[in-house]
Amino acid sequence: MFCAAPHLLLHRCFSTYTRPHPSSITVRSSSSLQEIHESTPESKEQGGLSSQLYASTPFPPIKVAKRVVLVRHGQSTWNEEGRIQGSSNFSVLTQKGEAQAETSRQMLVDDAFDVCFSSPLTRSKRTAEIIWGTRKEGIITDSDLREIDLYSFQGLLKHEGKAKFGAAFHQWQMDAANFNIDDHYPVRELWARARCCWTKILTHESKSVLVVAHNAVNQALVATAIGLGTEYFRILLQSNCGASVLDFAPQADGGPPYICLNRLNQTPSSPVAGGSSAGRKTSKRIILVCHGSQANTEVSFPNLGDQPMNMLGLIQAQKTAELLLDLKVSCIISSPKIASVETATTISRVQEAADCLGADCVPRYVEMKQMQDLDLEKILGQSKQEATKVPQNQPGWIKGFNDGVMTALWDQSGKTWESILEELSDESEQQKVVVVVGHPAVHIALMGRCLNLTKEWMGSFHLDAGSISVLDFPDGPGGRGVVRCINYTAHLGRWSIPITRSTSDDEEF
Repeated sequence: MFCAAPHLLLHRCFSTYTRPHPSSITVRSSSSLQEIHESTPESKEQGGLSSQLYASTPFPPIKVAKRVVLVRHGQSTWNEEGRIQGSSNFSVLTQKGEAQAETSRQMLVDDAFDVCFSSPLTRSKRTAEIIWGTRKEGIITDSDLREIDLYSFQGLLKHEGKAKFGAAFHQWQMDAANFNIDDHYPVRELWARARCCWTKILTHESKSVLVVAHNAVNQALVATAIGLGTEYFRILLQSNCGASVLDFAPQADGGPPYICLNRLNQTPSSPVAGGSSAGRKTSKRIILVCHGSQANTEVSFPNLGDQPMNMLGLIQAQKTAELLLDLKVSCIISSPKIASVETATTISRVQEAADCLGADCVPRYVEMKQMQDLDLEKILGQSKQEATKVPQNQPGWIKGFNDGVMTALWDQSGKTWESILEELSDESEQQKVVVVVGHPAVHIALMGRCLNLTKEWMGSFHLDAGSISVLDFPDGPGGRGVVRCINYTAHLGRWSIPITRSTSDDEEF
């Protein structure tokens, strides 16, 4: 059975996998590896990222399952001004930031957190205080959770940084992993600091943990947990008060835990509304929509077979269609399976109807296509006898498939991904939004393709029925994708999967 345990990746991930695009990302580390960059004269002169990897202390073993919820602070005064904050402590929450924190508090109010870790910086600590509310346990502040140290950049407006530092500011924008200022490499330092934070969090006697910190440090926490190097800075977005969830499961032999990114950047506001990706506007976007719950609830999730959606699935599809009204969808591509076609049809009808609310308007046609490579029945059918039975909504359910199935799924996803990118490359529309509807397993593989990973990483991600994941391409389909959110379910309201689960009587995920 395939499992994406960090200690196993130690022996698998030294080789580099490169997507054939000019701006591709290179996988350089796993969560049991740490990039160590010595400031040699040669490295300073070349400004290059060392490819040498050293085995660092593995993640500490845990005895029971642990869930960690990461939240970025609400909007601050310097966020509003467009000023570079770094680890300075001169900004406070705006009125909007306070409201965002309150929304996050309501989103998490019923969750049974055992402990809260917070950055000591005012904007983060205040957000933590609002979310933590009247809980009796005190908030633990940790200076390692402070925002990235940006040294001479801190306090400058962005246009001031560009004017004063020129080439250095350009490198910060375009090649942050190699960015050097005041004889420091801020992103590399941040990754090392994030790895230290995980040791403190995982060794704390708790099962459900809230961490309130900042944009860059939360990116580093997510990336180091699932084994991604500094090249992934600005690839895994963290919006103000966005919540990301990581699940840690103990190993029977007492080794480092299995780690799964349950969701990324679940925000108080719509994940598809206006905004930028990593500070840049994007005109090309892919939205991965998992079809709604299916009729046969007796089958372990993810359901196999060609079944229609049940009433919950129909509600989920309608809620997703309403969420996507913030966008003008160009094309909907779906698996030929019933549940996927039903979901795609619902989205199409709502999109077309929304453009025809006036008496004289003409309905807009939204193109719908079916893609055979999104059909996984043959591949998944091979796992029926050999796959582990996985309870519904359990994180890491895809690890129940054997290695042969995972390989076939991964290989098929390559063809699918190239076809979707070709659709996105259509220049007939300046703004292009492609919605892809299918089985959660194929969407996990597609996200891996977007992030330029290998099949060994598939067990590091989780998707629920009715969820959406948003992939932006600010440099066009030939550039690297920016993940705006993964497994977003807030739009489902009372029909959503809770951000956290009760930790009582949980022996394993």
